[in-house]
Amino acid sequence: MTSNRRKFFKSLSAGVLGAGAVSQTLSAQEKLQTATTPVLQLALAAYSFRPHFAFSKGKPQEPQGGKKIDMFEFIDYCAGQYCGAELTSYFFPPDADDDYFRRIKRHAFLNGVPIVGTAIGNNFTIPKGEELDQQIADAKKWIERASIMGAPHIRLFAGKRKQWEASAENKKNAIEALQECADHAAKFGVFVGVENHGDLSGDQVVQIVKSVESEWFGVNLDSGNFVSEDPYAEFEQCAPFAVNVQIKTEMKTPKKGEKVHSDLARVARILKAANYRGNVVLEYEEEDSYKGVPGAMDQLRKHFGR
Repeated sequence: MTSNRRKFFKSLSAGVLGAGAVSQTLSAQEKLQTATTPVLQLALAAYSFRPHFAFSKGKPQEPQGGKKIDMFEFIDYCAGQYCGAELTSYFFPPDADDDYFRRIKRHAFLNGVPIVGTAIGNNFTIPKGEELDQQIADAKKWIERASIMGAPHIRLFAGKRKQWEASAENKKNAIEALQECADHAAKFGVFVGVENHGDLSGDQVVQIVKSVESEWFGVNLDSGNFVSEDPYAEFEQCAPFAVNVQIKTEMKTPKKGEKVHSDLARVARILKAANYRGNVVLEYEEEDSYKGVPGAMDQLRKHFGR
C-alpha cells in the first residue's frame, strides 16, 4: 500500500471521510474537526430535470411539456431551493467551451449556489483499444472542465456487473482506467467518485476503491443503485469510502419493475454512523420534476439538515 493510500485510509479512520476511532496522534485541528457534528451540504442533480433540457448527451431533444431549462436556469432553480448544484454533463450544449464553463462558474457564484460536482456516463469495463482510449480521454476532459467550473467532484462509472464478472481482463482494464483518471484529477484538485452503478455489488465497489491508489478517489454512493435483498447493508458497507452521496426517493427491488420508497431516515443514520461529511445530492427520477422536486428536497432537509 502506497504512502498516499495509507494517508487516505488514515483519514477514513479518523472520521474525515468515514467511520472509525480518532487517532491519539491527530493534530489539534484534526481533533477539532472530528469532534464537530458532520456537515452535510444538500444539492440537486441536473439529471432530475433531464426531460427539460434542450440537449441530452450531445443531441437535441424536445423539452417535455414545453418546459425548457438550460444550465444557467437550473442554477437559478437551485438558488430558489437554497441548495448546491450537481451539473450533469449530459445536458450541456455540445459546443460548450472553456469560456462557457467559466460563465457557469461566475453565474453560480453570484447566485450563491455551490457547484458540488459534475457527472459523466462512461464505461471502463471493456477491452483495450480505441473505444476505451476515447472513454478515458473524455473523462480527463471533463475532469478539467470540473476544475474550470470549480466543481470539487466528478462521478465516473467502472462498468456493468456482467462485464466486470465476464473476465479478469475487464476488471484490470477498468481499474487501470480509473487509476489514470484519478491521477489526472489529482493534478486539478478534483475528487473522482466511482458510482455503485451497473448492478455492481457492495463487495465489488469496495474492491475497486481498494485497488485504485489515490487520495483523490472514493465512492459516489447512490442510495438507489443497489438492487438486492438488503440494499441498505451494501450502502452501509460502502459509506466509509464515500466522497459524494446521491439520494433517490425510490429504490428498485430484485423483482423486475418494482420500486419501493427509500427509507431516508435509515440512509441518514448510516451516513451519520460512518461520519460522512460532504454533499448529499438529490437525483430525482420520478414523474414531473417541477412538481416533485420541492417536496423531495423538503424530505432531505428533514433527514439530513441544511
